[in-house]
Amino acid sequence: MTERIIFAIPKGRILDEALPLMQAAGIEPEPAFFDESSRALLFATNNPAISIIRVRAFDVATFVAHGAAHIGIVGSDVIDEFDYSELYAPVDLGIGRCRISVAMPRDAVDDVQAGHIRVATKYPATTARYYHARGIQAECVKLNGAMELAPSLGLSGRIVDLVSSGKTLAENGLVETAIISHVSARLIVNRAAFKMMSGTIPALVQAFRELSGARAAA
Repeated sequence: MTERIIFAIPKGRILDEALPLMQAAGIEPEPAFFDESSRALLFATNNPAISIIRVRAFDVATFVAHGAAHIGIVGSDVIDEFDYSELYAPVDLGIGRCRISVAMPRDAVDDVQAGHIRVATKYPATTARYYHARGIQAECVKLNGAMELAPSLGLSGRIVDLVSSGKTLAENGLVETAIISHVSARLIVNRAAFKMMSGTIPALVQAFRELSGARAAA
């Protein structure tokens, strides 16, 4: 593995909260990172030993697990969905808080006792595990977005998705019926990189641990 550290960060909801933590840890992205017209995905930082890649949240875990990136920030929902053995998640950053929930139409009859249900979700592994533990076979229809449309269009009777305020569910005639897990962003590290780059990565992990602890205590 190269001694240059590749830091994977997610596009979307976590990014705005992650950047102040990274900056507090001494990692400042180059100006091009903040240029909305730029289509670049790899960026330099103020530290010549650290580069940043900006990818989809689900891809952060894959890049780090396979060693293409050494360290990253991603929601615990993604970590749980993939369950990569190569990932080490040593720090709960306390940002990006939300939950994975089951939701159904307000007036729907819960047919869960039938023993077989269809669920629209971008979390098929998490969903299948949740229902399997309850003795229910869940047929998961994989969607990457617009889950809220599935019940009204007959694609599924319920959905499993991330929920923050619940406003999107309400505006689409859905209500939460169960919370599968509470979610927050974690610092993740490739296990092999943590051992092989012992002169750099453990210190970086410790910096984030201290910042997260101070943030939680504030």
